[in-house]
Amino acid sequence: MKNIGLRSIMILREDEEIRVTDALCRHMAWPLAYGGKVKDGCITCPLHQTKYDLDSGEVKEWSPFPLFPMYGRLLGKMRRPSPLAVHTARELDGWVEVRLSN
Repeated sequence: MKNIGLRSIMILREDEEIRVTDALCRHMAWPLAYGGKVKDGCITCPLHQTKYDLDSGEVKEWSPFPLFPMYGRLLGKMRRPSPLAVHTARELDGWVEVRLSN
C-alpha cells in the first residue's frame, strides 16, 4: 500500500504483470493489502469478503460475509455497491509509473 497525495493505492505484481487499484475496499474502507486474497483475477476484502475484478474494478460480490450471511446482507445495505478504481501502470527501469484514474 502506497500513498500518492491523499490517495492510497495498492500495487500488485503477478509474474510480469503489474496491477494498481485503490487500496481501500469501497464497502467499509478496509485496507485490501492487509489480508486481501487474490484469486482468479479478483481481490477479496478480508473484512466482509467483498470481491472486485482486478482488471475492471467491477464488484463481483458485495459484502456476503459468509460466516453470518444475515449480518453480511445487513452490512451490505449500509452502502451501495461501487467499483474499485483501477489505475494504468507500467514498469520502466525498475520504477513503477502509475496514471491515476478519476
